[in-house]
Amino acid sequence: MTGTTGRSTATAVAVPQDAGLLRTISWTGAFWVASGVPALVLFSVGSIAATIGTPSVLVWGLSVTFGLIQSFTYAEMAGMYPQKSGGASVYGAMAWLPYSKFLAPMSVWCNWLAWSPVLTIGSALGAGYLLTALFPAEAKINTWSVQIVDLSGLKDGLALRFNAQFLIAAALLLLVFALQHHGILRAARVQTVVGLAVLLPLLVVGVAPLLTGDVATHHFEPFVPLSGAWDHSGWSLFAGGLFLAGWSAYAFETSVCYTSELKNPGRDTVKAIFSSGLVCVLIYILVPFTFQGALGLERLVSKPIVDGTGVAAAMVDMVGGGAAVGNLLTVMLVLALLLSIMTTMAGSSRTLYQGSRDGWLPRYLGRTNRHGAPTRAMWTDLCFNLVLLLMSDYVFVLAASTVCYMIFNFLNLNAGWMHRVDNPHRARPWRAPTALIAAGGVLAYGNALLLGWGADVWGSGTLWSGLVFAVLVVPVFAYRHYVQDKGVFPASLHEQSDSARPSMAQARRAGIRPYLALAGGVTMVGLGQILAQLGR
Repeated sequence: MTGTTGRSTATAVAVPQDAGLLRTISWTGAFWVASGVPALVLFSVGSIAATIGTPSVLVWGLSVTFGLIQSFTYAEMAGMYPQKSGGASVYGAMAWLPYSKFLAPMSVWCNWLAWSPVLTIGSALGAGYLLTALFPAEAKINTWSVQIVDLSGLKDGLALRFNAQFLIAAALLLLVFALQHHGILRAARVQTVVGLAVLLPLLVVGVAPLLTGDVATHHFEPFVPLSGAWDHSGWSLFAGGLFLAGWSAYAFETSVCYTSELKNPGRDTVKAIFSSGLVCVLIYILVPFTFQGALGLERLVSKPIVDGTGVAAAMVDMVGGGAAVGNLLTVMLVLALLLSIMTTMAGSSRTLYQGSRDGWLPRYLGRTNRHGAPTRAMWTDLCFNLVLLLMSDYVFVLAASTVCYMIFNFLNLNAGWMHRVDNPHRARPWRAPTALIAAGGVLAYGNALLLGWGADVWGSGTLWSGLVFAVLVVPVFAYRHYVQDKGVFPASLHEQSDSARPSMAQARRAGIRPYLALAGGVTMVGLGQILAQLGR
């Protein structure tokens, strides 16, 4: 096989052998490992409402619908690589490799940077719930803080600081690490129990106000953005909402991160992603609708709900009950956040692991322990997020990571049609309708438009901060490929069931179309920036 530089891969670098990831779960296990995604709606339901206004419910409905359409492309690609873990970014990287060595690892890197901060945001919110439940707001433990570094150059008020929330959040991360240390099967069993304890109360909160008649239609009026009209400014706010909501509403694609751990990957990947998607469609439409309909916009955008500390109290008001119900819902919220953290640590660590196995990321990440858990990747995730936990503004972290997520989605939705052109004969256990592959390609450009139009709604430095984070993969990949591997990809990159593989040159049937797609994406980002300027 010939690489993009023309060097033969016959002497490909061997990756050290270890236990590897073990095929121990079915599609239901992958579903429950991904069951933390519905709870992500709680991360930003207040922030999006506070920024957009009454149309925030439409933002959530559109966003999760886009995510469901995109999932068809990801489901097909997952079946093509039954031996790889790490999710859609890994499968998409294989489509981009013949056209650019550096775009392929960017797919993997951006997916990891998008997902990993869930550990920070989820553990910080969980710590905040516990502190609010156990201590009054004015207590010393809630107010003391030591500033380490001033980052106001990136965003006003942003800094690295050390406080009680950091300590509790770090303890929650270590707990999740311990639960996942013994492999995916045990993690899936734990998450089945926790998932039931979380999804059922979320459904109750979503349905109860509808049954009791507490959803008031006037809470959706006037149905215009906070700018007061559907003008340039209003549409910019709406684009900002769609941009940030995508981080949560598209996220059930993580259910295909465990392909190489599924007993029957060809059949199970499709079942896992579509079952996760249908649950997310239900939760992401129902919960924001009933939150706004029962609480009203003024309550929904209040500081306690925006920062997460008042969500349990709001739920008590929605379903009725006293202190006992409030305590129960607080426990449920902490479990929901732990579930999200577990989902993220499982998925993002496998992205790092497979990125190492394929030659994109440093070698040390490509090892598992005797239980088949990628512990080195998990430790890397943990340490990275301990640094992020020091940040004073987690919404900025979320928005900057969403920039990376939109880049990942653009690359991988285009990878769907690229695989169709370049690898038409590769086995596809499940083949998506061509119209939906095309629809995913269209949404790739929609995401690029939202990237340019909506990112800076969340802070003037958001877009550029995210782009800087995205290109950091260049030195990381260059070190691995040119220093560690001497310009030769590992043999594990091309592990396939096919006995004969086409050469890299033969696989480039798409010609210049991938480069035109990239140019189109850059153009859409630029158009989005122009629209954002008009809305200011």
